[in-house]
Amino acid sequence: MWNSLSVWIAALLLSACAQAPLRGSGDLGVVIERASGSVQVVDTTQRAVIGRITGLGDLSHASVVFSRDQRHAFVFGRDGSLSKVDLLTQSLVKRVQQAGNAIGGAVSQDGSLVVAQNYEPGGIKAFRSDTLEQVADVPASYGSEGKRSKVVGLADLSGNRFVYALFDAGEIRITDLSDPSQPKTQSWPAGKQPYDGLVTPDGRHFIAGLFGEDGLAVLDTWQPQQGVKKVLSGYGRGQAPLPVYKMPHLRGWAQAGGKLYLPAIGRHEVLVVDRYSWREVGRIAVKSQPVFVMARPDGREVWVNFAFPDNSHVQIIDTLTQQVTHTLRPGNTVLHMEFTPRGEQAWVSVRDDNRVLIYDTATHTVRSQLDANSPSGIFFSARAARTGF
Repeated sequence: MWNSLSVWIAALLLSACAQAPLRGSGDLGVVIERASGSVQVVDTTQRAVIGRITGLGDLSHASVVFSRDQRHAFVFGRDGSLSKVDLLTQSLVKRVQQAGNAIGGAVSQDGSLVVAQNYEPGGIKAFRSDTLEQVADVPASYGSEGKRSKVVGLADLSGNRFVYALFDAGEIRITDLSDPSQPKTQSWPAGKQPYDGLVTPDGRHFIAGLFGEDGLAVLDTWQPQQGVKKVLSGYGRGQAPLPVYKMPHLRGWAQAGGKLYLPAIGRHEVLVVDRYSWREVGRIAVKSQPVFVMARPDGREVWVNFAFPDNSHVQIIDTLTQQVTHTLRPGNTVLHMEFTPRGEQAWVSVRDDNRVLIYDTATHTVRSQLDANSPSGIFFSARAARTGF
């Protein structure tokens, strides 16, 4: 009997040892591997890859949002797929083919819904975040012929509402999904070809960049009845615009010290805007056409990457002096940057060199390097607690 008990105890101990150790998810994130339809799960504390999840489809313009408990990531593929992955087990939970062409999404304030923004067919779709069961389909129809517009800039608002722009229709819309069975949508004229959008950290203002005209469209979501306000109209007036090789990403915007730092379309400049008056208060000359303009979490610095042909560089702006202080050259085709939650590291994806570089933001030197298959987007789970991310 003693031998049997000893064997049982030994087996139990071995089984416990074989299980993965308990851990939290707050220091985890994902790196998109666009060429292989996979994501790496990374640990930002250890600066290490802890797993890879495959079979996620076309990730050439993939975006990621997180469940409110930071355990699951929702991956939106360019092929219209929506995948739910488990960061703790490094596994694919479920994948649904929800559209023909999609570029991102958002999670509702209460965490119950994940919403996709679609190019084809144009509109938004809502899914239960636990099961990915579809619960709402809101077409982005416009005009007398009922055409459907590409949806861009989708962001979450309070009360399980979502704000987004219609590229083809030139509108900004808010859809209330507090009751997904009865979506309620309002719309406002925005200007020519809104190409992306963002919300301020308090969720109050939605800002849409306009590709068809110089300027930005701003909607106060606390007082939407006031309509859309145009700001920075004609910021390139009198100057021939440069060819646009890659659209700026307003999701890669920056706010620091009461100022917004925004990429200028067709210009080698970062626009500086007063957060409260929406007036331009400065311009910072940079190396090339900016794509992402991202603030370190404490707002002390802004990091900028660029479109072709200068996409091997990153420049750093000091927000006190409004000057470029450092020019880095991480490698061939820098696509994305992401700061750790408290800003001690900046992770930079270098697609054509198949690597991710991890910079120390105090010294601006490389601390670590990770191998990755054509890496693009980098997303950390701390985004789960931020409106608009």
